[in-house]
Amino acid sequence: MGTQGTTELFQIQSLTAPPERARSRSKKKLDRRAGRDYSQAIRHAFQFAFLALNAYIGGLFYLWVRGIETGRHFAGVARPAGVDGWLPIAGLMNLKYLLVTGSVPRIHPAAVFVLLAFLCMSFLFRKAFCSWLCPIGTLSEYAWRAGRKLMGRNFALPRWLDIPLRGLKYLLLGFFIWAIASMSAEAIACFLESPYGLVADVKMLNFFRHLGETAAIVLTALGIASLLVQNFWCRYLCPYGALLGLVSVFSPTRVHRDSNACIDCGKCAAACPASLPVEKLRSVISAECTGCLECVAACPARDALWAGPVGVRSKPRLPAWALAAGIAALFLGIIGYAKITGHWISDISAQVYADVVPHADQASHPMPGDPALGR
Repeated sequence: MGTQGTTELFQIQSLTAPPERARSRSKKKLDRRAGRDYSQAIRHAFQFAFLALNAYIGGLFYLWVRGIETGRHFAGVARPAGVDGWLPIAGLMNLKYLLVTGSVPRIHPAAVFVLLAFLCMSFLFRKAFCSWLCPIGTLSEYAWRAGRKLMGRNFALPRWLDIPLRGLKYLLLGFFIWAIASMSAEAIACFLESPYGLVADVKMLNFFRHLGETAAIVLTALGIASLLVQNFWCRYLCPYGALLGLVSVFSPTRVHRDSNACIDCGKCAAACPASLPVEKLRSVISAECTGCLECVAACPARDALWAGPVGVRSKPRLPAWALAAGIAALFLGIIGYAKITGHWISDISAQVYADVVPHADQASHPMPGDPALGR
């Protein structure tokens, strides 16, 4: 009996005790990093500044539309070209038009420059647009943080469901790319100059102004899901984020981990909004990484985790202020170039807008193959 009991006890200890490697790692002495990490304070400042910019553009756009609809134009209020940034599909169409013809399209030209700014940003600094600038990303982040405070936690979908759902945004992106790839440059120009193309931005505004029952239910469901699951929209449904994520895979900038300095505390993985296993990787290559630097901010060990160029395991690295400066320089530089060269504002007369804006809800979407597209 004594021998049997000793054998059973040994078996239980073997099953429950951590592996030898894990035990040795857990005993690593923490060389705590010096100084305070300001990456998240800087990132949040960028988020709120860009959110305020978009709210300002949205307010001007609403006043401009109401001025045309009522005939009582507001003094000094013109259509803000920045609203084209809310038309990512127009941006993709105009990008193809630009690549095929070498000319900047005259309808919604700002859309292509905004898209180019975000594509360049994603290539150089990972999918930074999503975590540093995107208004939807900002609202989504604070939604799951609010949900965590209310319920004490967020919920993670099981792996068998999470992985297929993550593919949805790539399917949506693939559909849009297929549709645009099947259109000629002439068809794209005709589409954008159709009544629907001219007021695509107004129709988007009217979607929220005249919200139907079905749309309200869908938005409510998305809001609840965003409270429960971290970045639900961004993780599963956003095709724009899917495009930027694919570009970011080729980025020369990544989050790196030094296994010798790492104490295997797992705080980096716990902090990652994309649920990436940062503590197991030498470099984070995933298209889901948004360059938010939350993992770096959470790491307590000196030189264990950092953002920097591929292959550079020593200084210079990429501090948060440099990342922020790069994001600002790309955005302001490309938008400034568009304005200086006269490629920022749509070439549409006030009379045309006066004719089409009041009837935006009646404008129908031309479909690929429609004779009106001039194919």
